[in-house]
Amino acid sequence: MQDFIDKKVVLGICGGIAAYKSAWLVRELNRLGAEVRVIMTAAAQQFITPLTLQALSGNDVRCELFDQQAERAMGHIELARWADYLVIAPATANCLAKLAHGLADDLLSTLYLVNENPVIICPAMNRSMWQHLATQENCDKLGLRGNLIVPPEYGSQACGEVGPGRLAETEVIINTLRLHAIKNVLQGKQVLITAGATREAIDPVRFISNRSSGRMGYALAQAAQIAGAEVTLVSGVSELIPPAGIHYYAVTSASEMHHKVMQLLTSGMIFIGCAAVADYRSVHIAAQKMKKQQKHITLELTKNADILADVAASGKASFVVGFAAETESVLANAQVKLANKKVDMIVANQVGEGLGFESEDNEVIIVTHSEQTVLPLGNKVRLAGDLIAILATSIQNASST
Repeated sequence: MQDFIDKKVVLGICGGIAAYKSAWLVRELNRLGAEVRVIMTAAAQQFITPLTLQALSGNDVRCELFDQQAERAMGHIELARWADYLVIAPATANCLAKLAHGLADDLLSTLYLVNENPVIICPAMNRSMWQHLATQENCDKLGLRGNLIVPPEYGSQACGEVGPGRLAETEVIINTLRLHAIKNVLQGKQVLITAGATREAIDPVRFISNRSSGRMGYALAQAAQIAGAEVTLVSGVSELIPPAGIHYYAVTSASEMHHKVMQLLTSGMIFIGCAAVADYRSVHIAAQKMKKQQKHITLELTKNADILADVAASGKASFVVGFAAETESVLANAQVKLANKKVDMIVANQVGEGLGFESEDNEVIIVTHSEQTVLPLGNKVRLAGDLIAILATSIQNASST
């Protein structure tokens, strides 16, 4: 789904080996409907050519502050007024220092000072440079001024060292753009989220599970983090990578998830139960792989503990959100679940072939005790942002009554 149609992005590229990844970022933004114009520093041109970025973006690449071809030679102002977003990826330690201290000696740093639109800064550098106190202080300054910092990822680096400093993946950067509007709406809050599918063992190689990818829960974790919350994610089985900077716990079964959630739940937390938790587990788990001998076998199942209901009953959570994946009567079933579980909000959606599970898009109905809100089909990350915004408003309204 092209959810960046009519959006205009200025992409600033600094001089580091991660500059080659900017080509993927330009291509993906274009695929999603955005118009991209690229600014390159002199050092960036040592790693990737302007011609490459021009071919991918379909627009001229700007490299010089004093460009007679730019409108009235005030190209930095023209670009700043044109854009909806300014993204700097990769941002080097030198760039962070210049932006933090208001230096303006090239096109990118000058445009930053005249820019009045959202800024997303994506650092990438050697691990020691990233961890240096000066770099961290510069990032803190930029964050306090309203810029969104997308922290680098941990891994092997071009220099041969291993540690934090790799440029965030393209999907993470684009998702940050999608979620910018909810920045700090949950500032100071603690949010506990469950995500992914649980697996209930039958024998050492077989299990009962479902088709959940965990994508919605992981999107909610990133959204809550950008909203300013301290985020804890308890995840069942998922191939997704958790957002950097959150507290992450991996579990397998429903009982493991229940134990970890109740262990982590503290007074005042917001709880979002997005995991697809198995309702039942096998009473008897075979110690060895079950052989195909009998024509028919019977599995005896027993109910798993109800995580959502137990969280609500504990009285610890300040706000409890549950999810309902339904194949029929979506609204009616959501209203029943809202009442039976004694929670504050249910997010319900239709599932089935091509719907909900294993998809990047979804549409949901948000059900509370006073109203229903329909969020139409859209990217799950954007839906996560909308959900966090509605949740924040609900909490604010509740506290003011």
